Amino acid sequence: MDAVKAEVKKIPSLKELSKHQNLLAGGHRLCAGCAESIVVRQILLSCPYPAVVVNATGCLEVATTIYPYTAWEIPWMHSAFENAAATASGVEAAYRALKKKGRIPDQEIRIIVFGGDGGTYDIGLQSLSGALERRHHFLYVCLNNEGYMNTGIQRSSATPSWAETTTSPVGEAIPGKIQWRKDLTGIVAAHGIPYVAQSAAIPHRWNDLPMKVRKALDVEGPSFLNVLSDCNRGWRHDPAQTVEVTQLAVETCYWPLFEIEEGNWKLTYRPREKKPIAEWLKTQGRFKHLLKPENEKLVKEIQERIDREWETLLKRCGA
Repeated sequence: MDAVKAEVKKIPSLKELSKHQNLLAGGHRLCAGCAESIVVRQILLSCPYPAVVVNATGCLEVATTIYPYTAWEIPWMHSAFENAAATASGVEAAYRALKKKGRIPDQEIRIIVFGGDGGTYDIGLQSLSGALERRHHFLYVCLNNEGYMNTGIQRSSATPSWAETTTSPVGEAIPGKIQWRKDLTGIVAAHGIPYVAQSAAIPHRWNDLPMKVRKALDVEGPSFLNVLSDCNRGWRHDPAQTVEVTQLAVETCYWPLFEIEEGNWKLTYRPREKKPIAEWLKTQGRFKHLLKPENEKLVKEIQERIDREWETLLKRCGA
């Protein structure tokens, strides 16, 4: 057990990750350029334990398990939009009970939950909050593509201000979604769980996500990762630009990378030069209306909001 924990605490190297089996196999039907397959593979490659996956309804579930096929090489369970965390709670409780009764081997396994922002920020928030409060031992990963992409690109509470979706269309009266996104990472952190973090799959900080996965899996109790997961269909850009667009989200501090260990906030990446948010907005068709001169004030509004949140985060992290 001590040897396993010592190994878990190491930051995995590219060489180490390349030796691991892809537990999400090829042949799935996620869109070309979808960031979810990149993120999920990184997470599973970084897990040194046998794992069980609970998957809320969404793009990942639909595209990887079209009956009678599956892309999963490990035990996998489908759950509804609203109750993935509750399902994982039951799996974890059953595992502990069966070990106690001696009906299954006493070995270290991990339960990993994947849910989109629709199933996490919105529909599944009550279930997630309850599971965190009860301190069930699992890692919950929010694959945050900022909308209900699987059902037709509708807005969610993770969708940023002024983004165009099918339920927040751009018109003369309202230029996209009015409200700012919900701070789900902060809401989860308020539950006082051992580990919470934001991350993204980017080349400039390739080991950020694997490092946080290792830490999240090694705590006693629940852990949570909010991972930005680009949807080129909903964000409206070329599929080949997924990693580039994600990188810009980090470099503009729209999506900062940080972690909260036992209540202690720590910045895990600070751009050398904080880029203006306009550089990120202009890469995506969902914001094309903001490039018009009459909407310059809306871009300024977004920039001011990001600047305030960034300064608040720096103070929290003591940076």
